[in-house]
Amino acid sequence: MKKISRRSFLTVAGSAAALTVLAACGDSSSSSSVAASSTGSASSEAVKLDPVTLNVAYMPNYSSLVEVVTGIEAGYFEEQGITVNLVEFADGPTIIAAMENGSIDVGYIGSGAHKLCINGRAKIFCFAHCGNGDAVLALKSHGIATAADLKGKTVGYAPGTSSEAILDKTLEAAGLTRSDIVGMEMEASGIVSAMISGSLDACALWSPSTLAVTEQLGDDVIKLADNLTFSDQSASVSSWICMSKYAEEKEDVLLRFVRGLYKAKDFRADPANAEQISEWIAAKCGLDKDTVYAQRGDAEWLTSAELLDEINDGTIEALYKSQQNGFIASGAVEAEVPVSDYVMFDLMLEAAE
Repeated sequence: MKKISRRSFLTVAGSAAALTVLAACGDSSSSSSVAASSTGSASSEAVKLDPVTLNVAYMPNYSSLVEVVTGIEAGYFEEQGITVNLVEFADGPTIIAAMENGSIDVGYIGSGAHKLCINGRAKIFCFAHCGNGDAVLALKSHGIATAADLKGKTVGYAPGTSSEAILDKTLEAAGLTRSDIVGMEMEASGIVSAMISGSLDACALWSPSTLAVTEQLGDDVIKLADNLTFSDQSASVSSWICMSKYAEEKEDVLLRFVRGLYKAKDFRADPANAEQISEWIAAKCGLDKDTVYAQRGDAEWLTSAELLDEINDGTIEALYKSQQNGFIASGAVEAEVPVSDYVMFDLMLEAAE
């Protein structure tokens, strides 16, 4: 597993700145002895806060769950008077659709679904991380050694997600377009099965599905590209989102939720806590602990202080701008949109006060 370099993203960000169900996973549980020893008991401030239960959307991987499960298990949301009801989804566009019908309050999305935020369908209220969990994988036995060899091949991808985004970038870099391949629109689980059976020549996926394909097929798999391949073009940013109406009406709840996330970020940022967090995620959502732990390098994990510093110096805005530029180049976004129109930097800063 390649660990993402924060320096690479900061270099890109600096350059960009210069140029300008469903499966419910469970309710909030009491803190474990490990969390209790590091965080203490729930703050007495929680008594003064109106209790609220949030339906929180996630995808079944380490990057999506690392903050929210840590916040639950370590009691950080409890301190804010928040009970979290986790609800599983396959991808970001489906999460946004569930928000639009009112069944989900807030949720985590990967990079691909951010085009919907840019196009006005949702608001970003907290930066999660920049990741390196997406990849285009191919089978050597099917005659593929480089991205150029994808011409005429059958390639599986999940439409509207980061899978589609990295596939398009990979094809473009090789001088190809979607019309040069036999594209198969599929869900992530179907792509994994199709790759293992050999009915696909290649695929575009995100972690942990990329790990599943690699583990099953071993040396026959070649990675043609990942997020870092295109870090100079489009940062792979993941975020916490909600509907615009929810942001207007429930700003106080969002502030409390972000404060819980900030404490979770600080706990998560210590590599020594990765195994404990992996155990929490695996236990809460019925995932394999070793598989979860193997995903710990899918992103660079900022502390809350680092995040605030990078909001203030423009780095985070530049990352979102880089991401948007990638969508504009691919045609997923028609025209430039001010990042502040869809990213709530003021709320992120206020949550730290």
